[in-house]
Amino acid sequence: MMERTRSDATTNMDGDVMADMPERGLAVYRLLPSLAEYQQLDPNRWDLRRLKRWQRLGADEDRPDRLRAEWMGERRWPKGDFPSGYPGAPVLSRRVIDRFGAEPLRAAGSLVPVEIDGAKGDEYYLLLVEQVVDCLDLRRSSKPKKVDGEVKKAVYRTDAVPVRLPAFRLPQFPGAVQWNGWAVERLIDLTGDEIEARLLWSEDPAAVPHSDPWGI
Repeated sequence: MMERTRSDATTNMDGDVMADMPERGLAVYRLLPSLAEYQQLDPNRWDLRRLKRWQRLGADEDRPDRLRAEWMGERRWPKGDFPSGYPGAPVLSRRVIDRFGAEPLRAAGSLVPVEIDGAKGDEYYLLLVEQVVDCLDLRRSSKPKKVDGEVKKAVYRTDAVPVRLPAFRLPQFPGAVQWNGWAVERLIDLTGDEIEARLLWSEDPAAVPHSDPWGI
């Protein structure tokens, strides 16, 4: 079950007032596009490698200032508002950013423009998550994989989860974006059937995490 929210004033990209910040309960998710019939974005391989290198090493010269991509899927399908399934490269449409609010998203990092091949009128942004928070309970979590740091079973320290951020990364698993439950609820409200939310962890003992959250 996703956590409920309360209203706190924030502003969007155009300066409009909007709301939704956490009230109670902690839950962390991995997000990816659902299997519904929407076009998805395929990021440029070089840009994706550069992003992964920046996430791992943090060098200023690797920090992305754009993400090139192209649409994939049937042309008759609508273009998704959350069209990227790469764990470390969440992409949002301008429509969703305006309605969610740019300032809450920028608490997690920066909004980097996506250049889409052959679709100059499409306005999408990579959420470049800069906030890295050491909130994993290493004793109770599965051991991070040596290759990329993937944590298949995650347990978080409730006193350290950055609840007011929509998303964050872990130092043990820097190439993956973790989403707080309140932000997931808001995004699903805005996109309907476009997003699959895989539960990583919840402080609710009755909640069952996804068995393979980072798998395809």
